[in-house]
Amino acid sequence: RLGVDYIDLYYQHRVDRKTPIEETVGAMAELVAAGKVRYLGLSEASPATIRRAHAVHPISALQSEYSLWSREPEDDVLPTVRELGIGFVAYSPLGRGFLSGQIRSPEDLAEDDFRRENPRFQGENFARNLELVERVRAIADEKGVTASQLALAWVLSRGDDVVPIPGTKRRRYLEENVAAAEVELTAAEIDDIESVFPKGAVAGERYADMSSVGL
Repeated sequence: RLGVDYIDLYYQHRVDRKTPIEETVGAMAELVAAGKVRYLGLSEASPATIRRAHAVHPISALQSEYSLWSREPEDDVLPTVRELGIGFVAYSPLGRGFLSGQIRSPEDLAEDDFRRENPRFQGENFARNLELVERVRAIADEKGVTASQLALAWVLSRGDDVVPIPGTKRRRYLEENVAAAEVELTAAEIDDIESVFPKGAVAGERYADMSSVGL
């Protein structure tokens, strides 16, 4: 259905707790051997799982949520993938849109928007997180960029092996996000950003149910 001869990067998007990772990656490796897939990736895997998978077949990319308000990968996932030579793909680099500064109230979200069920978008958590975003927006205004561009530039500053994948439905936001690649942050600016939005400051869990991440 894709109309291609092979898939460039084939992910297991969540680790299956019922199936040994060796079995899963072994099956994926057969697709590489058959020429149907070029590279393999994992998503939201723990360092131990990454190592076990990589021992079966080289893992080329590890995808995990990473942004100013989700910095957990810095603790052990990023060091692990860097040791093994695996690229890091940062999904939700704008905190599901929160870091754009465009969401001012939970009421800005449609009734059927999945983010309404996200702990970080609810009640007191929303108010506390909005305060953090306002601080980032102030720095962005001073630099002459948008809050989204500043947040993406921060992710890009983490290293050449970190690739953010922001998503949007609108062309103007796509163009805005692409332009973030041209935003250069000085060491002092990075310090300023991290001082107003320190690691662990965000209120609420990433998901209502965290049982499927970090396996």
